[in-house]
Amino acid sequence: MAFDALVPKKAGVLALIAAAGVSLAPAPADARPAAPTDRQIAAATRQAPGGLSALAWMVTDADTGTVLAAKNPHRRLAPASTLKTLFAVTVLPKFPADRVREVSAGDLAGLGAGSSVVGVHEGGRYTVADLWRGVFLRSGNDAVHVLAAMNGGWSATAREMQQTANRLGARDTTVKSPDGYDTPGQVSSAADLTAFARAGLADEQFARYCSTLRARFPEGGADSVQIENTNRLLVGSHGMAHYPGMIGVKNGYTSKAGNTLIAAARRNGHTLIATVLNPQSGETNGVYKEAGSLLDWGFDHVNHPSPVADDTGPAEDTP
Repeated sequence: MAFDALVPKKAGVLALIAAAGVSLAPAPADARPAAPTDRQIAAATRQAPGGLSALAWMVTDADTGTVLAAKNPHRRLAPASTLKTLFAVTVLPKFPADRVREVSAGDLAGLGAGSSVVGVHEGGRYTVADLWRGVFLRSGNDAVHVLAAMNGGWSATAREMQQTANRLGARDTTVKSPDGYDTPGQVSSAADLTAFARAGLADEQFARYCSTLRARFPEGGADSVQIENTNRLLVGSHGMAHYPGMIGVKNGYTSKAGNTLIAAARRNGHTLIATVLNPQSGETNGVYKEAGSLLDWGFDHVNHPSPVADDTGPAEDTP
């Protein structure tokens, strides 16, 4: 097995996906979960969680789409690598995991300065599964570039991601760079990123990759190295404990976006998603601590059906 499952190995992928509380089969594109409506976000009956510094955040019941609480859910902000969730929802179903790609110089052309990489090299041969583990565990922009090249190119992939976002009702998102690299005009929102996570978790492969703790990269290669998921709530690293029931989904950071995180966890029959964008506290591990607080609050309130309102009006762009 190429990953450290969250369940005993004999239980296999099916038990992992069941434990994640997601479907065992990919959902058709037109049946994937859509972004929450303004009406879902607007009804207010309780006090929302306090003490959070993020510019925008949202906690949602992944199974029903009910927004339990939100602040600035439609504020358009730089998403950093959380946008890779939309990339995966768009491209992941297209190529079999065992397909091999010999990487060319063109595949890696345009890789942004300072990009996070997993170590894809020109002339190397990688399976599609290797590349997706590079995307999900190490947030490798090099792996994204190779997969986008397989998908018809960088610009074509960005256009297709935009179409996927539109189909999901994610109207706050503008895609310019499929890997989430800071690019003028590229924005998303807590509401949209949550929708991408819900759509992704409905896919068996996405759920498996985003919950993988460690893997060999490339798998089976003589020069392979162990890579570890950079989601500190999933792994329990860098001063953060493993969050009970954590599934994934994706973290990110750029100088423009700050720290960003989509975190999903399952407890007592409920799967919740907390999306946190750009905490302002300056605290070490702030994005993880705020996501954990939102999940704790959400699990305390998920059995009460009335959602909590956000405190914003229409969508706005980041300054």
